[in-house]
Amino acid sequence: MLRTDRSAHEMTIRDGNGHNAAMDAIDLLETIEEDTGPDPQWSVLWLHGLGADGHDFAPIVPELVRRDWPAVRFVFPHAPVRVVTINAGMRMRAWYDIRDLSFAANADRADAAGMAASIAQVGALLDREHARGVPASRTFLAGFSQGGAVTLAAGLRRGEPLAGLIALSAYLPMTQQAATAAVHEAATSQPLFMAHGTQDPVVPFTAGEQSAQLLQHLGFNVDWHGYPMPHAVSPEEIRDLGDWMGRLFSKRVSSAND
Repeated sequence: MLRTDRSAHEMTIRDGNGHNAAMDAIDLLETIEEDTGPDPQWSVLWLHGLGADGHDFAPIVPELVRRDWPAVRFVFPHAPVRVVTINAGMRMRAWYDIRDLSFAANADRADAAGMAASIAQVGALLDREHARGVPASRTFLAGFSQGGAVTLAAGLRRGEPLAGLIALSAYLPMTQQAATAAVHEAATSQPLFMAHGTQDPVVPFTAGEQSAQLLQHLGFNVDWHGYPMPHAVSPEEIRDLGDWMGRLFSKRVSSAND
């Protein structure tokens, strides 16, 4: 496998419908990349959790990938450094500021401006994959914890469906009313894998479960899994995720051969 670092630069971005976005250009986030074979025709954009960086989930690649999969490019971006209120205002890598520890529906937890900026930055990275020959239909968007929250918020708005969405130990950072208003009709065709630890002290299991139920209510096909673990990733979870992705790869290959 080939691992590379990519520095940030400007790129014109498109919105979720494949059209040029209102902003002309955005600074691309720095990323770690790992290709599982030559000339990858599939991509996985994986967002880390609060305070981590793109290196955090790179070691998962050999545990996840199966021998019969097509070549895949894994892209692990570094979130911007920003002030995080719940951590005494410390500056750290974060996809958005977390202003409240509560997961109550009326809590002012996720900072909307930071979330919007991260969704735009994720969109720019997805556009770069498209420019490199990997369309949205062959790109997965994945995330852990805060990165998973961005995955769900971005995926909800997609007018150009991705190959799949993956949210581990995460939650949907918006109310039911806001989610209902934001969801794009085409977005619900995206397969969604969600998994959570039943003993999670950071993002409660109920927060993930309720988010899965809401997304199901909105029309998503949610593959939901719970595991006896804290705020972490388990071998069983990676096995189940690999099985799920493998089925989607096979389905796409079968459709192409029909």
